Amino acid sequence: MFFYTRYPSSNMLKMFFSDVKFNRCITSQLIKWFSNFREFYYIQMEKFARQAINDGATGTEELSVSRDSELYRALNMHYNKANDFEVPERFLEVAQITLREFFNAIVAGKDVDPSWKKAIYKVICKLDSEVPEIFKSPNCLQELLHE
Repeated sequence: MFFYTRYPSSNMLKMFFSDVKFNRCITSQLIKWFSNFREFYYIQMEKFARQAINDGATGTEELSVSRDSELYRALNMHYNKANDFEVPERFLEVAQITLREFFNAIVAGKDVDPSWKKAIYKVICKLDSEVPEIFKSPNCLQELLHE
């Protein structure tokens, strides 16, 4: 689900996890998991942006995220260890935009401000896409594996 949305609402989580009996604690835990997923994502973006700068990149056009890139491998290994899901192309686009946002902010020296990442978060949260209906099924994993 993270490949489609980095910022799901509690209502969205309830819709897509129909087999879960929600209460305040469980809802809070799922929201915390997504927060942790985002934190890992953004840590990787910052790391790879800084690495690109150290490697001599001077512009965002030099930065791309493809299925062959090291950044993609790190993210896919974290979110999709068994490679059960086909990572949507849109996720690669969002990852590339995120990487470039981090790169631009670091190059511009914005990382000296303690809240420098907030501007990036505002951009990325608007890039969430529709989660496929199949994810609403309690048998989602089995259905996806048989496609």
